[in-house]
Amino acid sequence: MPSRSRRFAPLIALAAGAALLLVSGCAAWRIGQAADLARQSEPLQHRPADTALRLLIVGDSTGVGTGASSPQTSLAGLLASAYPRLHIDNRAKDGATFEGVVEQLAGDERYDLVLIHAGGNDVIRLRSEDDMRADIDRALQLARARSERVLVMPAGNVGNAPFFIAPASWYMTSRARTLHALVRESAQRHGAVYINLFKEAANDPFAQQPGLHAVDGLHPSDAGYRLWFDELMAQAGLDEVLAPAR
Repeated sequence: MPSRSRRFAPLIALAAGAALLLVSGCAAWRIGQAADLARQSEPLQHRPADTALRLLIVGDSTGVGTGASSPQTSLAGLLASAYPRLHIDNRAKDGATFEGVVEQLAGDERYDLVLIHAGGNDVIRLRSEDDMRADIDRALQLARARSERVLVMPAGNVGNAPFFIAPASWYMTSRARTLHALVRESAQRHGAVYINLFKEAANDPFAQQPGLHAVDGLHPSDAGYRLWFDELMAQAGLDEVLAPAR
């Protein structure tokens, strides 16, 4: 039987998250905008007849492309446009944590690449470091069973999003820093490629350029996803890897 503290952990996290939103000064319309964007979002699937390579995307709303003006301007959409012979199965879901990513990786179908795009919800929902570490490790282990090439790309510095203001933004930055450290360490253990989107405010384009966020002040805009796409391509050296799918 689970311990009393473990059984009540989700309620405690929910209450703490709600308190943080109130402290952050986040207006109700921002929460509504985020919910609207999630309802409107749809993960892009791309299944060309002349497939050269196969990619599985798992993750949260950033994997779905929430905040983009269309699925075509999401990260998955940009990959499909640049590599028309790349088969993309996108299982990402709005609201997913790394625990949800573990569920998305169920099955035994093989892929040439697996892209894990998650972490923001683990930060915002105040999940414990132990739970995050365990779920990240499990997700990468399952992803490696699906492909020899695994890319893990956590959301950037959540604390820099306009959705939060100080002091909540400082706390979110601290939690995001911890998440990225856990992902980096797990990627090293499992032979995955870690894509680093975390930057301190002074060096983060998302903190300096308001146009990189969608209207909810939390998710990336079209321009934000384009920036993440460029980071993914550069840090993972994907152009050469995906060349057969051009």
